[in-house]
Amino acid sequence: MAIDLGTANTLIYMKQKGIVLNEPSVVAIHESPGMRKQILAIGMDAKKMIGKVPPNIKAVRPMRNGVIADFEVAGVMLRYFIAKVRTGLRLFRPRIIVAVPSGISSVEKRAVKEIGYEAGGREVFLVEEPMAAAIGADVSVIDPVCSMVVDIGGGTTDIAVISLAGIVSGRSLRIAGDKMDLSIQRYIRKKYSFDIGERTAEEIKISIGNAEPDPLYPKIMEVKGWDLVSEKFRIITVNDLEIREAISEQIDSIVETVKMVLDRTSQELTADIVEKGIILTGGVALLKNLNKFFEKEIGLPIRVPENPLTTVALGSGRLLDDPDLLRRVSVV
Repeated sequence: MAIDLGTANTLIYMKQKGIVLNEPSVVAIHESPGMRKQILAIGMDAKKMIGKVPPNIKAVRPMRNGVIADFEVAGVMLRYFIAKVRTGLRLFRPRIIVAVPSGISSVEKRAVKEIGYEAGGREVFLVEEPMAAAIGADVSVIDPVCSMVVDIGGGTTDIAVISLAGIVSGRSLRIAGDKMDLSIQRYIRKKYSFDIGERTAEEIKISIGNAEPDPLYPKIMEVKGWDLVSEKFRIITVNDLEIREAISEQIDSIVETVKMVLDRTSQELTADIVEKGIILTGGVALLKNLNKFFEKEIGLPIRVPENPLTTVALGSGRLLDDPDLLRRVSVV
């Protein structure tokens, strides 16, 4: 099986079945003094609890910035997800491919491998997310032709120039969807003295987030939260122009890093990118008009796959059928 162990969501691909699981990477834990942690919910059920739990219950994201932040909880979560999709197959230890950000350290890679083995893997292979995204977007990564991938997930943005089954140049940023959500929370708090939760910020981004909003026809959204002045719950209205301002730092940082990677790539390789364009994947690729904004700022065509949220999982899954390519692209 192949796993996209993401900061925001975990996706599992199984041979001959395709993607069989897509759930939030969230675990709800009950904590009491002097007692062991008790897992209350995992995945979608746990995400529903974010911002709605008493002090002794925490909704935890064991993945932060694309890497394992809580080894114990991440292991429990992954074992649960694997058991959920392997009903009737538990006697067989699977080969596991896990997609990881391209910038993680050797220590972080070892931690991911240990999680895979603890979850029941017979063999565990690691593949860098931009490589998996390229394969999932139908790029022939073994050809002597250059491709560029920008994969913007929840915790990281991976930018990579790929040729001959390797990453020629690239950069991994710990700036992505989660930082955008946090910026939306801070913006609304500062402008309106109004507190909103993590889930609400994400819903705002998904609903009216727009990289190129129309100032003549702004899209609006009603938001529920806590008024810090009156100390009461109330509803305010925000628009897509405000949200664009809130997330401008993250979008601009990604654009500048893409330009930097292009500047550091040889002219022979960039010629292919100019002709073929840049592949934009990951959940944030769904942000309205982001591809158009990138085209304008970077000056190159931007191609978004049909479902950018699943390209990493699809690419990792395709490697299950191609062991030779898996050996060439896996990292240690």
